[in-house]
Amino acid sequence: MTEPDVMVYLMTGFLDSGKTEFLKFTLSQEYFQVEGNTLLILCEEGEEEYDPQEMLEYNVKIERVREQKDLTEAWLEEMDCKYHPERVVVEYNGMWKVSEFEQMKLPEGWGIEQKLTTVDASTFQMYLTNLKPLFVEMVRDSEIVVFNRCADRKPLAGYRRSVKVVSPRAEVIFEDENGEVENIFEDDVPYDLDAPVIEVRREDYGIWYVDVMDHPDRYKGKTVEFTARVLKPKGFPSKVFMPGRMAMTCCADDTTFLGYVCKSAYAPKLKKGQWVKIRAKIGFARVSVYGGVGPVLEAEYIEDDEAIEELVYFN
Repeated sequence: MTEPDVMVYLMTGFLDSGKTEFLKFTLSQEYFQVEGNTLLILCEEGEEEYDPQEMLEYNVKIERVREQKDLTEAWLEEMDCKYHPERVVVEYNGMWKVSEFEQMKLPEGWGIEQKLTTVDASTFQMYLTNLKPLFVEMVRDSEIVVFNRCADRKPLAGYRRSVKVVSPRAEVIFEDENGEVENIFEDDVPYDLDAPVIEVRREDYGIWYVDVMDHPDRYKGKTVEFTARVLKPKGFPSKVFMPGRMAMTCCADDTTFLGYVCKSAYAPKLKKGQWVKIRAKIGFARVSVYGGVGPVLEAEYIEDDEAIEELVYFN
């Protein structure tokens, strides 16, 4: 894909989640400076404000959009002609569907370079309960998700899994009032990583699925056993399938299949949708379905098992 001439940075998050604070810091950093204009589009007003004079020092031009109906393709074209920006930063409104901006036709040469999300950990559970579809859109395909104001560490592992199931490759950062929170997930798994066979209970499948992505070194060469449903994606070789479970990402109508590539000489005999118990050795390889390196299971044992009706949840 050709790199855009004008890189667009999309900043998402609910009101007062720390978007402005994050951008004020980033825009002032030497590594983020460019020779031309940076167009900063503000789509909501929070407690934090930008100092126009300070922003001018960094060649940042500020434009505000009061209502979503005003953020149109024509208006963006007008801004492109007015400022000829070298870069665009959009501080998006937390109550607007992010997909509506992502689907817009941007001015020629513009392209979304990076999507970032900020989350206030102290209000996250409330927003997740009441506005989960909006949150899912915010973090889907985000490269960085920053949870700030993390006073209580206990729920953070669950918060991270909520992000990872939607955006597996996102870097999830946790900060308290003193900066980054570190070393909070080292032993946060409900099974024995040192057992000859790591037994993943049905209620722990989501934890295992995310932890394998986050800590591949923990699992390389280990043997795991779990119950899953057989999926045979189109184009897979006959001796390769994908065992997994359905997970709730947004609502009952928005679920996703969570599974890893598995090799087995027994695979041709398996039927799509069949429930099986699998014992497999975990390795890692570059696979097209992952878009990079990811887990590849080598099945040692497969047998029929009872269906698991409930979805995988992360909170």
